[in-house]
Amino acid sequence: MLIHEGDTRTHAIDVMLASILSVVAGSVNSAGFMAYHFFSANMTGNISMASELLAISQFDAAISFLTIVVMFILGAFTASVLIEVGKRRQRRNIYALTLIVEAAILVLVGLTLSGTTALPNGTVLVGLLSFTMGIQNAASTRISGSRVRTTHVSGVATDIGVGLAMLASGQANEKTAVLRRLSLHLATVAAFAVGGILGVIGYQHFGSMAFSLFAVPLIVLSVLYLR
Repeated sequence: MLIHEGDTRTHAIDVMLASILSVVAGSVNSAGFMAYHFFSANMTGNISMASELLAISQFDAAISFLTIVVMFILGAFTASVLIEVGKRRQRRNIYALTLIVEAAILVLVGLTLSGTTALPNGTVLVGLLSFTMGIQNAASTRISGSRVRTTHVSGVATDIGVGLAMLASGQANEKTAVLRRLSLHLATVAAFAVGGILGVIGYQHFGSMAFSLFAVPLIVLSVLYLR
């Protein structure tokens, strides 16, 4: 699941990877919103909010939203650099190592917040969460040849609409291929929604420690490929 890239991957592997990572992304996104009222995986919404706040001269709040977007971009940049370096050194487990970095940051955030009584800076904390989402989205995009994008729900929902229209109009020349893409996109959206529910429940029961718990699927998945 974390070794083969692009067209060498099977549809089942893509669906499994998308489901696991989307559950994590949905969990982090909803728990982060419950805690700090910012979305760590919704860059479309963050850009929209920043634009609105800039228009009404609320610059401090706008900068907070823009900071989260920048952290997402930095996460994607970091993941891409790690992957490129790993490939040059012929590290077949580079994708597993990249997800371990994401997991480590989530664990660190959870442990740090749970071990302090000081009021954390919401922009900084959600920025770190957004950084992990950038790592995850870049890694899943690179390994799947852009088929799996675990935090890009707007784009995935658009692809679902396009695919359904192709089937309904009878213009799908390759019906099987369209159905396969639809199943992948539907699995991604459904897993993200399930993750959102788990994120709320997790934060309600475990507080900030929930962010560490959200890293468990990443650790379990990645450790299989570290050797």
